[in-house]
Amino acid sequence: MNNLPNKKYNNVVGAVVTGVRDLFKTKEVCGELKESDRLDGKTVFVDGASSGLGFAIATEVARRGARVIMACRSGIPEKGERVKQLSGNPDVTMLPVDLSDLNSIRHLVSAIRDLEYKPDIYIINAGIVPKKSRKTPQGLEEMFMVNYFSKFVFIRMLMEERLIPDAGYQISESPKSPEGDLLPPLQGRAGEGLSRIIFVTSESHRNPEKFDREVFGNYRDYGIKQSMELYGYYKLLLVTFARELSRRMNPEGKTGTSVFAMCPGPVNSNIAREAPKIFHPLLKLVFALFFKSPAEAAKPVIYLAASPDLEGKPFDYLFLMSRREIDGKAADPGNGSTLWALSEELFDKITSMRT
Repeated sequence: MNNLPNKKYNNVVGAVVTGVRDLFKTKEVCGELKESDRLDGKTVFVDGASSGLGFAIATEVARRGARVIMACRSGIPEKGERVKQLSGNPDVTMLPVDLSDLNSIRHLVSAIRDLEYKPDIYIINAGIVPKKSRKTPQGLEEMFMVNYFSKFVFIRMLMEERLIPDAGYQISESPKSPEGDLLPPLQGRAGEGLSRIIFVTSESHRNPEKFDREVFGNYRDYGIKQSMELYGYYKLLLVTFARELSRRMNPEGKTGTSVFAMCPGPVNSNIAREAPKIFHPLLKLVFALFFKSPAEAAKPVIYLAASPDLEGKPFDYLFLMSRREIDGKAADPGNGSTLWALSEELFDKITSMRT
């Protein structure tokens, strides 16, 4: 396990150089995505699905026969129509969500609750690299919210609605609607058909030296120089959360729901759109020449979603199509338990102040 800080991801240029170098390194392939790996009869949720990697993932799971739920902030309905055209699959639903807003996530979960078909597979993909700090409607920092905390909030709210199994905290017998009204208990629905939860994360989770527990969730000002460093820190939180979620959903060595995390490697997408304009020509050229297309980068995600090779596995982490150990800080059960507790505390705090 890698416990050492990795400063290769501390700035935009360093991250790009590292990404290009990693593409040319020899890696042991862990498995093969086959054309026979189908998703017929499955419902697959993908967030951040209107562009880049998320759009490519939605298109490919639709092509493999899945009912697809695309959660997006923009591109409704045209992006869904485009997925239908490219995949030949008309069974595509689009749901609006702004992952920087807790109330928007709550409405998304309610919309999923009301669908005829509930997701069998969740692909949690959305992420941002802003050039500076911005406040969310609840007063949190936007990259912290979108890249980590929205994932915890989403999973927590799915548990409240009995849409996925409880993972170790007490939820009331009568969940509440977004308006605060009591809803009838949803008996027998949690976990029906749910098989896999997949988090798209990053190798930059190895970069931070430690967890900064004292300021967890606090708003902080930063500029472009700190943006990449914080990106890696929030990815560390996300990988730690994924590992802890697997522990809680699969106790005593019994796999109920597989929880996977992966880094797609460098992707020719618009995630660096907020980089300084002076770097745009260089980044555009490097991305086009060396980075994977979203369709190519989506293959490891599709493998985790569709391959029978992973059936019954409680946790896995892939970098491209190679299996790796996650960073030691993310693997530490003590860090996982602490992160869960901090996240619960922050969730309770901001929901008690909900407007």
